[in-house]
Amino acid sequence: MKKIFFSLFLITAVCFSQSKDPNLIIKNLKDNFKKVKDYTADVDIKVDVSFLKVPEMKAKIYFKQPDKTHIESDGFAMLPKDGLYTSPLSLLNGEYTAIYSGDELFDGHKTYVVKIIPLNDKGDVILSTLWIDQSENLLRKVESTTKTNGTFVIILKYDNNNFPLPVNIEFTFNTSRLKLSRNSMEEDNSNNNKNIPGNSTGKVFLTYSNYIVNKGIPDSIFLTKKKTLKN
Repeated sequence: MKKIFFSLFLITAVCFSQSKDPNLIIKNLKDNFKKVKDYTADVDIKVDVSFLKVPEMKAKIYFKQPDKTHIESDGFAMLPKDGLYTSPLSLLNGEYTAIYSGDELFDGHKTYVVKIIPLNDKGDVILSTLWIDQSENLLRKVESTTKTNGTFVIILKYDNNNFPLPVNIEFTFNTSRLKLSRNSMEEDNSNNNKNIPGNSTGKVFLTYSNYIVNKGIPDSIFLTKKKTLKN
């Protein structure tokens, strides 16, 4: 009887683990974020790269569903294009294959781990792994491998508000493929890219504040070019 019970337990456990549909997990993540019709937010940006001196920067983000984004900043943020987070949906554009990879406790939260493989090889991202909060349908962590920018990791933290919008983000990236902007940062020793360490990483810390959500943003905002904030 014990052997029969144990066998039934194993079968049930296997069936349960296989029943987790990655596409449904992604759908729940998307549906949760769709509660946000639009938002604006202020962002403080701090860059931590050992061989660069980068002043703290500020930006203002405007977002409107499904994918309209406008950014005003007081300087050039040294980030790969996915670094200034606006929406989890930006990681899920186009066709892809989703694979459920298991459950994992991350930063005290039970998460589903889902791998995303883009089907369009024209994009830069080859593979993304998402850690999605099981109870709140929030994106907690992203690790993406790209063709041109190496691997980057995004860790997101939230407060207890009514919307799935982060208050802090830690962005880690590979500096070996970093392109410097002389107008926006100073290198410690030289302006020559030969001094960039081959295997080092850099971090960017983003702090979001003053969210205004679902109050309406005119489409004309998104027709203007990115511009500089005035102090």
